[in-house]
Amino acid sequence: MLKQSLLALIAAGLISVAAPLAGAQDNSSNSQQSPPAQDNGGRHHGPPDPAQRTAELTKHLQLTPDQQAKVMDALQSERSQMESLHHDTSLSQEDRHAKMREIRKNTDAQIRGLLDSTQQKKWDEMQARREERMQNRRPGPPDAGSGQQSPPSQQ
Repeated sequence: MLKQSLLALIAAGLISVAAPLAGAQDNSSNSQQSPPAQDNGGRHHGPPDPAQRTAELTKHLQLTPDQQAKVMDALQSERSQMESLHHDTSLSQEDRHAKMREIRKNTDAQIRGLLDSTQQKKWDEMQARREERMQNRRPGPPDAGSGQQSPPSQQ
């Protein structure tokens, strides 16, 4: 149960970067490609697909083909590391959670390093919005993996 909650939290963090981008897509892009996340009501049950996330970042940040390839590599590496960590039973829940945050932070830094100054500004804004959403979700109980904000009912 805690493992699922942790994965839901990590997935929510990753999704929170992609969610505003998906909402910003215009109808013309929907005719070309339908995002698989919509098959289950828009809820993710695992990390977002690196190709889909790269496409969303490309649209939002106007990535060059070279940047797209490097971002895709970074996101694929992140996903692989997260999956390996998910299957690693030697770590405590707290250590696994800390390692997941470190992986995400390293990937974010790697992606930011690939961007020009204009793209970095947009990236920083996206990251700030993600952090704000994550802060708003934290007061809820750890097993509230519904993706909805929980009202702060605790002290």
